[in-house]
Amino acid sequence: MEFLDWVKVFAVGGAFCVIAQILIDKTKLTGAKILVSYVILGVILTAVGLYQPIVDFAMAGATVPLTGFGYLLATGVEEAVVERGLIGAITGGLEATAAGITAAVCFGFIWALLFKSKIK
Repeated sequence: MEFLDWVKVFAVGGAFCVIAQILIDKTKLTGAKILVSYVILGVILTAVGLYQPIVDFAMAGATVPLTGFGYLLATGVEEAVVERGLIGAITGGLEATAAGITAAVCFGFIWALLFKSKIK
C-alpha cells in the first residue's frame, strides 16, 4: 500500500466524520439519527451505483464508516438475490454483515463485563 493510498483512506474516512460532526453541531439531529442516516445513505448510494467507485478509490476509508455497513448490506442482498432469488433479499444482508454484527455484540458484552457504567 502506497503513501497516497493512506492519504485517500484518511481523507475520505475523515470527510465522513467531519460531515457527521457538522450535523451534530449545526442541527438538532441526534447521534443515533445521523448513524442510521449514514447506513441508509450507504444502501441508497450502492443501489444507484455511486458507492462502488468511492470504495474503489478510498478502500477502508469508505468501507469502515457506517456508510460502508450500508454498502455491505446492499451488496450482500444483491448477490444473494442473484443466487437464490427472493429469499436472498431476506438472508443476503444478514449473511454479509454477520461477522461485523457478531464482533460488535461480543465486544460490547466483554466491555460490559469489564467496566461498570455510571449514570451521568
